Amino acid sequence: MRRAPEHATGNPEGMTDDLPANDPHADTFHAIDWPAVHAALDAHGHAELPGLLAPQICRELTELYCHREHFRSRVVMARHGFGQGEYQYFAYPLPAQVEALRTGIYPRLVPLANRWNEAMGIDVRYPPAHADYLARCHAAGQVRPTPLLLRYRSGDYNCLHQDLYGEHVFPLQVTVLLSAPGIDFSGGEFVLTEQRPRMQSRAEVVPLAQGDAVIFAVHHRPMQGTRGSYRVNLRHGVSKLRGGARHTLSVIFHDAAE
Repeated sequence: MRRAPEHATGNPEGMTDDLPANDPHADTFHAIDWPAVHAALDAHGHAELPGLLAPQICRELTELYCHREHFRSRVVMARHGFGQGEYQYFAYPLPAQVEALRTGIYPRLVPLANRWNEAMGIDVRYPPAHADYLARCHAAGQVRPTPLLLRYRSGDYNCLHQDLYGEHVFPLQVTVLLSAPGIDFSGGEFVLTEQRPRMQSRAEVVPLAQGDAVIFAVHHRPMQGTRGSYRVNLRHGVSKLRGGARHTLSVIFHDAAE
């Protein structure tokens, strides 16, 4: 969702532009139509960011997967009943591109996250700067970094789940597809499900191209009903890969407990 210059809307919902001076994605972030992103998240629980990362950056991040020095741990999903495939959690310090995404996108989502919590009757509010939010996580014992790279091969999939990791949970996260559908892999669609009270679950496939990102609700989001707001529960996963190899970057804004 890109902002056309004639449709610029200033600084909606108190969004801050206090981003790192050396942020390699600063121009990209400024070009995104964040009010439209917020509207999509309000309406659907997810929003797409086409072309967030260039193909070259996608390839560079994918190549990190084989260099274990960048990661704190590796998870083989079948061992835990999570699905098939594997992923690795980055260690601190994060790679520059991952750190820039985490610190640059977070302040753009804080106003929406605070508004959602208010609508759902949750007392937690989030500070404007990601460093201040991480300090809150670390003070509560959530000190392990959560951004991760995932690798799927033919027949792999990821069961529906939520990335919670502890008491402190930022309600939105970002996934970026690093591989090219139809070239690097087939199948392996990103899937979201939404469970409304007293209703059956609704599933939605989010089509992504290489470099596209999707922002989505980690756990739940508010929905307006006839008697006010109520909570909708969300889960996400990946359908079975039919061939090739698929890599994704997941940017989670809260850290994990020991």
